[in-house]
Amino acid sequence: MFAIVSIAGQQFKVEEGQQIFVHRLAANEGDAVSFDAVHLIDNDGNVTIGVPNIKGAKVSASVLTHLKGDKVIVFKKKRRKGYRKKNGHRQQFSKIKIESIKG
Repeated sequence: MFAIVSIAGQQFKVEEGQQIFVHRLAANEGDAVSFDAVHLIDNDGNVTIGVPNIKGAKVSASVLTHLKGDKVIVFKKKRRKGYRKKNGHRQQFSKIKIESIKG
């Protein structure tokens, strides 16, 4: 059984027991969160598609930890002008575990 769900503006294919990284959620570690923007549920070949969401469907998860991703270097340069800019960025992520899919 799997579902396609929107979490923090991105769509994920999730299964029960799966651990995924999503953009940082406004929840503490150990909190239970639920997502009701479920677009598709496949239950052993029985597919339910929402328009755009399935009414009454819910994906429950728990927040395991918050962490940062790898550093991305942004370097800008214009040749022969002496212009150079170096900037770095680390994205904030939350690691969640999918507990149940109800549809």
